[in-house]
Amino acid sequence: MSRILKASGFLGLSIQMLWGMGNTNLITPGGPSLPSWVGGTHAHFGIFGILAIVLGFAVDRYDVSGARQTVITWVFIAGQWLLPATIFVAVVLSLGPLSMLEYVWGLLLFISMALITLTVWTQSGRSGAALG
Repeated sequence: MSRILKASGFLGLSIQMLWGMGNTNLITPGGPSLPSWVGGTHAHFGIFGILAIVLGFAVDRYDVSGARQTVITWVFIAGQWLLPATIFVAVVLSLGPLSMLEYVWGLLLFISMALITLTVWTQSGRSGAALG
């Protein structure tokens, strides 16, 4: 199941790159100025993409399985995609109160990271597993 985390991470980085190219196009000479939320969404896609990939390798390395693996994986993926999507939708549609959901998505990301932290703290990892 860590494959889905890694794929989600690489997809997030790919979208971040396309987003960045679009931003570059918008700020080239003569182009419109960018709203403040554009950089924030771009950064979220990049950071969460990298974290998903690293988390996927950690799940493999520490032989996380069962319910813990399911929670770590899907709770992180939900937060990874819903947080920047909420920022985007709230700003584009001028739905300020919707941005309160960012705290929920942030909590999901925290839960996933706290579970992998507990796993790393309490287990010894397989040698070489991070490469496979």
